[in-house]
Amino acid sequence: MSLRDKISSELKTAMKAKDATRLATLRLINAAIKDREIAARGDQGVTELTDADLTDVLTRMVKQRRDSARAYEEAARLDLAEKELAEITVIESFLPRQLDEGEILAAIDRAMAESGASSVRDIGKVMAMLKARHAGQMDFGKAGALVKQKLA
Repeated sequence: MSLRDKISSELKTAMKAKDATRLATLRLINAAIKDREIAARGDQGVTELTDADLTDVLTRMVKQRRDSARAYEEAARLDLAEKELAEITVIESFLPRQLDEGEILAAIDRAMAESGASSVRDIGKVMAMLKARHAGQMDFGKAGALVKQKLA
Protein backbone atom coordinates (compact mmCIF):
# COMPACT_ATOMS: atom_id res chain seq x y z
CA MET A 1 0.00 0.00 0.00
CA SER A 2 1.47 3.35 -0.99
CA LEU A 3 1.81 6.17 1.50
CA ARG A 4 -0.87 8.18 -0.28
CA ASP A 5 -3.32 5.25 -0.02
CA LYS A 6 -2.51 4.83 3.65
CA ILE A 7 -3.23 8.52 4.31
CA SER A 8 -6.54 8.32 2.44
CA SER A 9 -7.53 5.22 4.35
CA GLU A 10 -6.68 6.85 7.68
CA LEU A 11 -8.69 9.93 6.66
CA LYS A 12 -11.79 7.79 6.10
CA THR A 13 -11.23 6.00 9.41
CA ALA A 14 -10.89 9.32 11.26
CA MET A 15 -14.11 10.58 9.66
CA LYS A 16 -16.01 7.48 10.75
CA ALA A 17 -14.56 7.66 14.26
CA LYS A 18 -15.29 11.42 14.46
CA ASP A 19 -11.72 12.02 15.64
CA ALA A 20 -11.54 15.78 15.05
CA THR A 21 -7.83 16.29 15.78
CA ARG A 22 -6.68 13.40 13.59
CA LEU A 23 -9.10 14.38 10.82
CA ALA A 24 -7.92 18.00 10.79
CA THR A 25 -4.27 16.90 10.69
CA LEU A 26 -4.90 14.44 7.85
CA ARG A 27 -6.62 17.18 5.89
CA LEU A 28 -3.58 19.40 6.43
CA ILE A 29 -1.38 16.58 5.14
CA ASN A 30 -3.52 16.21 2.01
CA ALA A 31 -3.40 19.98 1.43
CA ALA A 32 0.40 20.00 1.74
CA ILE A 33 0.66 17.09 -0.69
CA LYS A 34 -1.57 18.85 -3.22
CA ASP A 35 0.50 22.03 -2.90
CA ARG A 36 3.66 20.04 -3.56
CA GLU A 37 2.06 18.31 -6.58
CA ILE A 38 1.01 21.64 -8.07
CA ALA A 39 4.51 23.04 -7.59
CA ALA A 40 6.09 19.91 -9.11
CA ARG A 41 3.70 19.97 -12.06
CA GLY A 42 4.68 23.54 -12.87
CA ASP A 43 8.42 23.06 -12.41
CA GLN A 44 9.23 19.61 -13.74
CA GLY A 45 6.01 18.40 -15.36
CA VAL A 46 5.65 15.64 -12.74
CA THR A 47 2.13 14.22 -12.55
CA GLU A 48 2.39 12.14 -9.37
CA LEU A 49 4.64 12.28 -6.33
CA THR A 50 6.58 9.25 -5.16
CA ASP A 51 6.57 7.92 -1.61
CA ALA A 52 9.98 9.57 -1.11
CA ASP A 53 8.48 12.93 -2.11
CA LEU A 54 5.59 12.38 0.31
CA THR A 55 8.01 11.46 3.08
CA ASP A 56 9.86 14.72 2.41
CA VAL A 57 6.59 16.67 2.68
CA LEU A 58 5.73 14.97 5.98
CA THR A 59 9.22 15.54 7.37
CA ARG A 60 8.97 19.24 6.61
CA MET A 61 5.55 19.39 8.25
CA VAL A 62 6.96 17.83 11.43
CA LYS A 63 9.86 20.29 11.46
CA GLN A 64 7.49 23.25 11.02
CA ARG A 65 5.30 22.05 13.86
CA ARG A 66 8.27 21.50 16.19
CA ASP A 67 9.42 25.06 15.53
CA SER A 68 5.90 26.38 16.13
CA ALA A 69 5.48 24.37 19.33
CA ARG A 70 8.79 25.72 20.64
CA ALA A 71 7.71 29.30 19.83
CA TYR A 72 4.33 28.78 21.51
CA GLU A 73 5.99 27.36 24.64
CA GLU A 74 8.31 30.37 24.82
CA ALA A 75 5.28 32.65 24.52
CA ALA A 76 3.49 30.68 27.29
CA ARG A 77 0.75 29.52 24.88
CA LEU A 78 0.73 25.92 26.04
CA ASP A 79 -2.70 25.22 24.51
CA LEU A 80 -1.36 25.97 21.03
CA ALA A 81 1.87 24.08 21.71
CA GLU A 82 -0.13 20.99 22.70
CA LYS A 83 -2.13 21.24 19.46
CA GLU A 84 1.09 21.32 17.44
CA LEU A 85 2.50 18.34 19.36
CA ALA A 86 -0.71 16.37 18.73
CA GLU A 87 -0.36 17.10 14.99
CA ILE A 88 3.27 15.92 15.11
CA THR A 89 2.14 12.59 16.57
CA VAL A 90 -0.33 12.04 13.72
CA ILE A 91 2.15 13.05 11.01
CA GLU A 92 4.95 10.91 12.44
CA SER A 93 2.71 7.84 12.28
CA PHE A 94 3.21 7.94 8.48
CA LEU A 95 6.99 8.39 8.60
CA PRO A 96 9.55 5.59 8.81
CA ARG A 97 10.92 4.75 12.26
CA GLN A 98 13.44 7.34 13.41
CA LEU A 99 16.99 6.16 14.03
CA ASP A 100 18.37 6.50 17.54
CA GLU A 101 21.70 8.17 18.31
CA GLY A 102 23.74 4.96 18.04
CA GLU A 103 22.21 4.04 14.68
CA ILE A 104 22.83 7.55 13.37
CA LEU A 105 26.49 7.39 14.40
CA ALA A 106 26.86 3.96 12.78
CA ALA A 107 25.25 5.24 9.55
CA ILE A 108 27.62 8.23 9.57
CA ASP A 109 30.64 5.98 10.05
CA ARG A 110 29.53 3.73 7.14
CA ALA A 111 28.94 6.73 4.87
CA MET A 112 32.31 8.23 5.78
CA ALA A 113 34.09 4.95 5.09
CA GLU A 114 32.35 4.36 1.76
CA SER A 115 32.85 7.92 0.51
CA GLY A 116 36.44 8.11 1.72
CA ALA A 117 35.71 11.33 3.63
CA SER A 118 38.73 12.64 5.46
CA SER A 119 38.26 16.38 5.91
CA VAL A 120 35.56 18.97 6.52
CA ARG A 121 35.37 19.54 2.75
CA ASP A 122 33.85 16.07 2.38
CA ILE A 123 30.76 16.81 4.49
CA GLY A 124 28.66 17.21 1.34
CA LYS A 125 29.53 13.71 0.10
CA VAL A 126 28.67 12.12 3.44
CA MET A 127 25.40 14.07 3.83
CA ALA A 128 24.31 13.20 0.27
CA MET A 129 24.89 9.53 1.02
CA LEU A 130 22.95 9.76 4.31
CA LYS A 131 20.04 11.57 2.65
CA ALA A 132 19.82 8.96 -0.09
CA ARG A 133 19.79 6.05 2.35
CA HIS A 134 17.95 7.42 5.37
CA ALA A 135 15.39 9.93 4.08
CA GLY A 136 12.82 10.58 6.77
CA GLN A 137 14.65 8.47 9.33
CA MET A 138 16.92 11.07 10.91
CA ASP A 139 17.22 14.76 11.65
CA PHE A 140 19.79 15.86 9.08
CA GLY A 141 20.54 19.04 11.03
CA LYS A 142 21.82 16.97 13.94
CA ALA A 143 23.48 14.49 11.59
CA GLY A 144 25.33 17.32 9.82
CA ALA A 145 26.69 18.58 13.12
CA LEU A 146 27.84 15.05 14.03
CA VAL A 147 29.53 14.60 10.63
CA LYS A 148 31.29 17.95 10.99
CA GLN A 149 32.42 17.00 14.49
CA LYS A 150 33.83 13.67 13.29
CA LEU A 151 35.64 15.21 10.31
CA ALA A 152 37.09 18.19 12.23
